[in-house]
Amino acid sequence: MPAEPPSARDLDAFRAKADRFIAELDEEYYLHYAGLKEGFDLKSIYDRYPELTSLEQAQSMGLAVNGAGGGIRELWRFAVEGYMGELTREHTEREARVEAELKATVGEEEIPFRMLRPTIANEPDRTKRAEIEKTRNELTEEHLNPIHLESAEVVRHAVRQLGSDNYVDLYRRFGFDLDGLAGQCRSFLDSTERLYETTADRLFRERAGVPLAEAERWDVARVFRAVGWDSAFPADRMLPALEATLADLGIDLHAQKNVHLDLEERPLKTPRAFCSPIEVPDKVMLVIQPMGGPDDWRALFHEAGHTEHFAHTSPDLSVEDRRLGDNAVTEGWAMLLQHLIDEPAWLLRRLDVPRPQEFAAEGATGLLYFVRRYCAKLLYELEFHAADDPTALQPRYVELLGDALKIEPSPTDYLGDIDSGFYVTAYLRSWAFEAQLRAFLRERFGNTWFTRRDAGSLLRELWSEGQRMNADELLSEVTGAPIEMEAVAERVRESFAAA
Repeated sequence: MPAEPPSARDLDAFRAKADRFIAELDEEYYLHYAGLKEGFDLKSIYDRYPELTSLEQAQSMGLAVNGAGGGIRELWRFAVEGYMGELTREHTEREARVEAELKATVGEEEIPFRMLRPTIANEPDRTKRAEIEKTRNELTEEHLNPIHLESAEVVRHAVRQLGSDNYVDLYRRFGFDLDGLAGQCRSFLDSTERLYETTADRLFRERAGVPLAEAERWDVARVFRAVGWDSAFPADRMLPALEATLADLGIDLHAQKNVHLDLEERPLKTPRAFCSPIEVPDKVMLVIQPMGGPDDWRALFHEAGHTEHFAHTSPDLSVEDRRLGDNAVTEGWAMLLQHLIDEPAWLLRRLDVPRPQEFAAEGATGLLYFVRRYCAKLLYELEFHAADDPTALQPRYVELLGDALKIEPSPTDYLGDIDSGFYVTAYLRSWAFEAQLRAFLRERFGNTWFTRRDAGSLLRELWSEGQRMNADELLSEVTGAPIEMEAVAERVRESFAAA
């Protein structure tokens, strides 16, 4: 039977059920990754909301988009992603179960799979790092890639059922400017090539003892782990520094009844901070297992940015404006707080960091590395999702990322290094959003804008908008400018010039 567009009543019912569905998924995510629940049970949640994730529902919502506003388009995207999520739910559960249960044997040491990357970052011996990386690749190829490949094939078939030639075409229909952003990424890679080669070469020589031309992928995590700065970023000062930073902006973290801090240590708890907005804005979980070191600090402040955004979102907004929308917005707020860790003025105010300008310049090299990496990722994903045979794209993954970073990635990651929903675009645009918003805040409130309560008032006002506007609209409203990737390059060059 042909699908029909939903009525206004149908749309309201869909919104209400979508709100509960997302809340239950976020709670399940929180319980599993906070180490409170060993399993990762998505099936029972999907089973309670079958009408949200059916092909007929996705097709019906698509018919409602014609002539409607952006909110309806977001509901359509949610229905489509829900349909594909239901089809790949078993794969997601299997992947989580395998990652939680899998252990690697390296020499006489047994290491949980999820701890392999942190272990590589913390391992000073380069030969042992290579051995751990080799083991990780073997386990990924044997246990995870078959799941990823099955999932990719399921999605490929579902996209055709939804009336699109491929995944790229589908997301263009959702309004994603994939081609425009890809063009900006190519320009960014070109404009920062020499700068990256010079600064990354210096950093890899200092931290890994090898020039960039001889660096291997198992050196990367160690280099950006920045163990030499650990003493300046102790674990016991992470939360107090966050509390004080928010207090300067007029926010009392512990007085926020809708923000819940999970600080307990648990064996199965993921080592990296994360935010789970179970109810927006009424119940937002900020999960922390402080380990210390610059990377851990950045992760905490990043997730705190998400937390404050969701916690200040107006409860009067529709579900599509509170929970859906352009994720470059919430990622942009997360980046704004994260990058305080690399602000010399913030470091002087909150920590006893020697040579803050030098640390900031090293942080800028890291930012340049990751933005270039994600530029290459987007270019790769556009080719991957348009290809008839995804396995044929493995050499292209190595070529594109290797050319951008001058370090060859692991071929085994050509499937697992892809996030659903072109989330790569959210990160890329969030970096530009942060760079441009930071420039505006500094111009309006001074270089120490993060100490100003009036700056905090502006942030709270913008946070209250949730994701009603996309990142381009929000940035334009505040600064009058569109999102431009080159703003990240300017931000990086400024850090190097100051150092």
